[in-house]
Amino acid sequence: MERPAQHGQCFGRRLSGDQLSRDQAAWLVGYLLVVVLGAVIGSFLNVVIWRVPRGESIVAPRSACPVCHHEIRARDNLPLVSWLLLRGRCRDCSAPISRRYPLVEALTAVLFVLVLVRFSGGPTLGALPAYWYLAAIGVALALIDLDTHRLPNAIVLPSYPVLAVLLAVASWADRDFSGLVRATIGGAALYAFYLLLRVLRPGGMGLGDVKLAGILGAALAWLGWGAFAVGAFGAFLVGGAFALVLVAVHKAGRTTRVPFGPWMVVGAAIGIACGESVWAAYLTMAF
Repeated sequence: MERPAQHGQCFGRRLSGDQLSRDQAAWLVGYLLVVVLGAVIGSFLNVVIWRVPRGESIVAPRSACPVCHHEIRARDNLPLVSWLLLRGRCRDCSAPISRRYPLVEALTAVLFVLVLVRFSGGPTLGALPAYWYLAAIGVALALIDLDTHRLPNAIVLPSYPVLAVLLAVASWADRDFSGLVRATIGGAALYAFYLLLRVLRPGGMGLGDVKLAGILGAALAWLGWGAFAVGAFGAFLVGGAFALVLVAVHKAGRTTRVPFGPWMVVGAAIGIACGESVWAAYLTMAF
């Protein structure tokens, strides 16, 4: 008959090979919490995207169905889950609920996880709030610009002091304030560059793009000049490629105005994700 102690030892060894370690389990829980946080923020962004361009309050009144005007119940306001349970329709009138709502929630959740992945491997973990904030306003501004060809001051202008404080906290956490110097220079430089483009070609660059450039320039330069260069250039590269595709498929002409804000955000995302490594590879090949 097998002794309990031996059985327990064998069972314990088998579990140790199959189960996640405590550290891995903690990281898994952390990622799940970030997914939930991102989805909740994405749900709030849906309100921002709809109301801010119309000059409405993002606090009151409570969200309601645009068809039957019934207030959305709390149980029907769970990010992603409620849309799936309701099969994309209003509980009261069965009117279809736009797929944009769950897509914004899912996109924000994914971006929050990607930001965590980007900053969790080094000493810059304190930068998470700053770049989560940047991801959130990036989603909101990109979609608002696509809808209205505007980048509202109500979002852009407050982002200057908010991002400045968050980056200052991140620098303090890392005990390295050189990033703040770069952020100041980078934000001013990209703002000035976009302003120059607007002066040289008034119809080609909106004032909202100029204001957004200062925010993105600061966020990119805080990480390094490589991220700044790749992120700034990436906006024109990706945006230009998209415009050429539209012209090629006869969806736009030479005089068609295409919102540039979304491509500024995409370029910044590229710079944040891999700008430093791409820039280092470029310098290696060039020199």
